[in-house]
Amino acid sequence: MRPVPLLDLKAQHDTIREEIADAIALVVDSQSFVLGPVVRRFEEEAARYLGASHAVGCASGTDALILSLAALGIGPGDEVLTTPFSFFATASCAYKVGARPRFVDIDETLNLDPSRIEAAATRRTRAILPVHLFGQCADMDSIQDVARRLRVDVVEDAAQAFGTTYLRNEDRVHAGLLGTLGCYSFFPTKNLGAYGDGGMVVTENPFLAEKLRSLRIHGETERYHHQIVGWNSRLDALQAAVLRVKLPRLSRWCEARQANAARYDRLFEDAGLARDGRVALPVRTPRSDHIFNQYTIRVENRPALVAHLAREGIGHAIYYPVPLHLQECFRDLDYREGDFPAAERASREVLSLPVYAELRRDDQDRVVETIARFYRG
Repeated sequence: MRPVPLLDLKAQHDTIREEIADAIALVVDSQSFVLGPVVRRFEEEAARYLGASHAVGCASGTDALILSLAALGIGPGDEVLTTPFSFFATASCAYKVGARPRFVDIDETLNLDPSRIEAAATRRTRAILPVHLFGQCADMDSIQDVARRLRVDVVEDAAQAFGTTYLRNEDRVHAGLLGTLGCYSFFPTKNLGAYGDGGMVVTENPFLAEKLRSLRIHGETERYHHQIVGWNSRLDALQAAVLRVKLPRLSRWCEARQANAARYDRLFEDAGLARDGRVALPVRTPRSDHIFNQYTIRVENRPALVAHLAREGIGHAIYYPVPLHLQECFRDLDYREGDFPAAERASREVLSLPVYAELRRDDQDRVVETIARFYRG
């Protein structure tokens, strides 16, 4: 029986192969490889899609976070409140500007728990950095309420959530536009993925947008004139060309992922796994769409199940096996096991399954049947 991959990027590429080749050829013929007109057009198209006033491309999602903190003037002596259950860059970005992350535990959605933020704040707190994990927004209304009381900025880590919307005052607002700055990743595995690294920051603040544009080219304000020290973090024109081809298809791809996720829910219910507690399905919130960059369940006896899936050729991944406060490089923050029990429990239970738009129904059936067979012994 053929394996079921966690993600099949070739299946998506096969549907756009000729258009991608043409877009890349135009960049090669122009010999304009860094920033330039293709990047500007992608920034304009992305801003229009999101409803943003300003979109600034950069080299990666990690750099988007770093540049955002730098644009806000966050640096040595400052603290950034964020989640311990996320990709490493969510916390490391604070270190890169000389600040320090300060962690806050998660809620049942696996996102930052707003009720715990204020107690974690100190006089050094300068920003709150929520993550819209796996493609679902954190509780941004509650987070913004806390931010206003603390008089700090909100930087959204929307690396996995380009295309997600959140219900605010009866309007659907895109993830990334719910705080001061919003950060995206275009890593190939994302719903909107490039063919290499790429990132973007969006904002409604024109001053911050100009500062970001300067910071991404070494702090340059005009050619070879530097008022601040920045980074070399420019979006590659070849990646922008790929993203321009993909962007008009994104909504359809996200809808296919959502349909696959809904079908997983039904299959797990029909198999009795959700009812008996062996499998806990992803928790949705009514305020946010969920575009399922990952379909992540929580399971009993994960080590044995993972070994079973590997033997059966079923793709899977664990995002994330070690919460950030227990990472070796953050030992100087003085956190210990037990400090964030919800994040620690999630790290022991989560398991992500194939959910990409092109996933075949029979492959999806096989994924659930394989898990059901494991629990039936």
